[in-house]
Amino acid sequence: MAVLSLGSLYLAGAILGVSLGVSDWLAMTGLIVVGLLPFAALGVAFGHLLNVDAIGPAMGGTVSLLALVSGTWFPVSHGLLHEIGHVLPSYWLVQAGRISLHGHGWGPTAWIVVAGWTAALSTLAVLGYRRDTGRI
Repeated sequence: MAVLSLGSLYLAGAILGVSLGVSDWLAMTGLIVVGLLPFAALGVAFGHLLNVDAIGPAMGGTVSLLALVSGTWFPVSHGLLHEIGHVLPSYWLVQAGRISLHGHGWGPTAWIVVAGWTAALSTLAVLGYRRDTGRI
């Protein structure tokens, strides 16, 4: 699904005349793929920990809250939301998509945040999987 979304994004960019160098396209793609890892783990965790009626509201609420704090809908450049955003993988995912604006990839903080959340949510997903499959 992510590959289809990225492909659509790049096709739209090409049609609309976005001019990025090949290295920028590749850097942005790599960072977006890495930035999606914690969300893939979150989806697996929710799938094993929540019932079918709870998954929709949980995912919708979580994604909306993360989008708000991470500057997806509007820039968050200072204040409490800015400070909170820096410790969330969603903030860095948004920054990955903005390589064309500032021309550089992530710094060490981003890699630490994304790796930490990926590890934590992957652990939660594994525990949820074990609990869920133990019932069968």
